Amino acid sequence: MTTDLTGSPDAYWTVVGETRTEITIKKSVFIGCLFHVASKADALAHVASLRAEHYDAAHHCYAYRLGHDGQDFRTADDGEPSGTAGKPILFCLQRANVSDVLCVVVRFFGGVKLGTGGLARAYAEAAQSALEICERRSIERMRKVSVFCTYDDVSRMTSLLDDVGAIYTPIYSDAVIFEAEVPLSAVDHVIAQVSERTNGRAGYTLPPSEE
Repeated sequence: MTTDLTGSPDAYWTVVGETRTEITIKKSVFIGCLFHVASKADALAHVASLRAEHYDAAHHCYAYRLGHDGQDFRTADDGEPSGTAGKPILFCLQRANVSDVLCVVVRFFGGVKLGTGGLARAYAEAAQSALEICERRSIERMRKVSVFCTYDDVSRMTSLLDDVGAIYTPIYSDAVIFEAEVPLSAVDHVIAQVSERTNGRAGYTLPPSEE
């Protein structure tokens, strides 16, 4: 199940929640476990949890991708021959174009060796089986911007923020402050238009970036 991307250059796919599937290949059982994760620490915590849950499994192999471009990634073969588990899992995540995601494949050895090619195909199949049924959604990278203006300029500022698809909350006092989440690619446009649309009466502040 998927939702449409917005078309913004800031948007990318991730998975929702957790998905698990199970396949059996030559008596070995492979459990594909897919998670939405927000950080490396989050990913490793899920791996540790699965190790505890399936303590009697032969291997807990995984790959994760983080961030807009998925360039922050890691793979682990967990005792399988080098390149036969973590990389095939990662290739599946890359081919599915998802990020902020962890895939762990837990293997219970069935006594029949699969060979390096067979192992790579098995781990890829286990990862793909979870990816085929998971729910996905789009994430848009946002930047916090605080915009302040007079009451006379409120409609100009709400129009500007609405035009770029910002999410904002107005705070009314002596002036009006809009605490906004602005799509990253629109930030420069917004801060330029704040002054231009109000002849310099309005202003903005940019809190430190969390990236």
